[in-house]
Amino acid sequence: MRRKADRPLTERLASLREAVEVAEERLDVPEVAAARSVLAKAGAREALGDATVVALAGATGSGKSTLFNALSGSEVSTPGVRRPTTGVAHATVWGAGEDTDRLLDWLEVPRRHRREPEPALDGLVLLDLPDHDSVRLEHRLEVDRLVGLVDVLVWVLDPQKYADAAVHERYLVPLAGHAGVLLVVLNQVDRLDEQSARACLADLRGLLDREGLAATPLLAVSGRTGAGLAELRGELARRVTARRAATERLVADVRASGTALSAHCPDGPAAAGRRPVADELVDALSGAAGVPTVTAAVERSTRREGTGRTGWPLLRWTRKLRADPLTRLHLGDERSRSSLPVAGVVETARVSTAVRAVREGVGAGLAPAWRDELRRTADIAEERLADSLDRAVAGTDLGPQRVPLWQRAAGGLQWLLLVAALIGVVWLLGLVLLGFFQLDDVLPLPRVEGVPLPTLLVAGGLLAGLLLALVCRPLVAIGARRRARTAERRLTAAVREVAEEELLAPMAEVERDAERFCAAVAAAAR
Repeated sequence: MRRKADRPLTERLASLREAVEVAEERLDVPEVAAARSVLAKAGAREALGDATVVALAGATGSGKSTLFNALSGSEVSTPGVRRPTTGVAHATVWGAGEDTDRLLDWLEVPRRHRREPEPALDGLVLLDLPDHDSVRLEHRLEVDRLVGLVDVLVWVLDPQKYADAAVHERYLVPLAGHAGVLLVVLNQVDRLDEQSARACLADLRGLLDREGLAATPLLAVSGRTGAGLAELRGELARRVTARRAATERLVADVRASGTALSAHCPDGPAAAGRRPVADELVDALSGAAGVPTVTAAVERSTRREGTGRTGWPLLRWTRKLRADPLTRLHLGDERSRSSLPVAGVVETARVSTAVRAVREGVGAGLAPAWRDELRRTADIAEERLADSLDRAVAGTDLGPQRVPLWQRAAGGLQWLLLVAALIGVVWLLGLVLLGFFQLDDVLPLPRVEGVPLPTLLVAGGLLAGLLLALVCRPLVAIGARRRARTAERRLTAAVREVAEEELLAPMAEVERDAERFCAAVAAAAR
């Protein structure tokens, strides 16, 4: 084939190949398999030289084999009237060569007749196909196979059945995009008078025009008498000499395949889908992942530790009677599951609703097949969300538990007040002991405003410690809430990252693939 003709075909094939590659594992539609077959055919056909394969197709009794023999110059295919007649494809080849043999091997046509080369027809491979309306299923399947492989199709119709719906609906109408590589022949015109022949041709021409085949030539011939045969040979010679039939057929096939695939693209420019509101999704996922539970545990744990540091030292041991609420969740290791409670029905429903909203937003500008793929992608992602969220929450650094200086100072002051109270207690016990031995007058008893100093130390130490603990409690709560908010921000960021990686990114990839697919399809069909 000429390199000049290869460029647009090469570009179309590249676009179709890109569309098929994008659709792999994405779209489960028959058009993708058909496009893959076109690509395989194009690769094989381009490697088999620039011979022109012309097939005569028709119904039983249309005179197809008689016409084939007339064009071949000898009785290669035996005509008959009993059904089925032609059962196996026959070939007449003008000119010989390895490329022609390999081409016929690829077409799986075993019966071959070689003609002496003719300058006008050198490189022509003429096939006589089985009858498309044969009672034998294998004959009809053979017709369908070869119709999809040959370069030029010559449909042979007869005056009695030229409007047969089986021919037009099954073969001619689907080939409307192949008008440039199609010929329609009204055979057996010798059986009609001149007026009937003109009326028949006019009716057939109108029928073809209505079927989108206005560009398809219509010839009137008679294989028996040779009428119109020179015109038909001239039409075939023109196509053979141009050496473009194979390329034009492939271009038509690629365009038809691209047009079929375009059914899975929106009409006109793709509408921009409503962008997902990520905050709603993250809120739902945060609830399902137990972020509120962890946040509350962080706050309670921080308050527990702060209260213990600033409370009365003698009661600090009571903290150990209850486990740390944060420790119970077994966080800090993303490789193992946490002890967070499983999401309830409400949380799961919120997640499903949010995922559906995102999916519908992304898919608003996509064709149904791509929306189905988007739904499948979202379903797969949703199945993985629970484990991914648990690992993300378990592995999130909630921030270091820094002990504020004021809590250290308050704790130190509590110990000083406790020491003062203990000194007062020891002092009072000493006075009791001296009184027992009637030595209470030996040592003077200091007083402050009339209150014995030991009593003041005990009462002051205990009351001041209690007051200090009460003053520190709201300050500890403020610090606990601040740390809980920090933990919530970090956990929300981790959940957002999971949402992006597991859900939003895969759906965005589907959207990008759909855009690439539609751009490639448009380029192939243009």
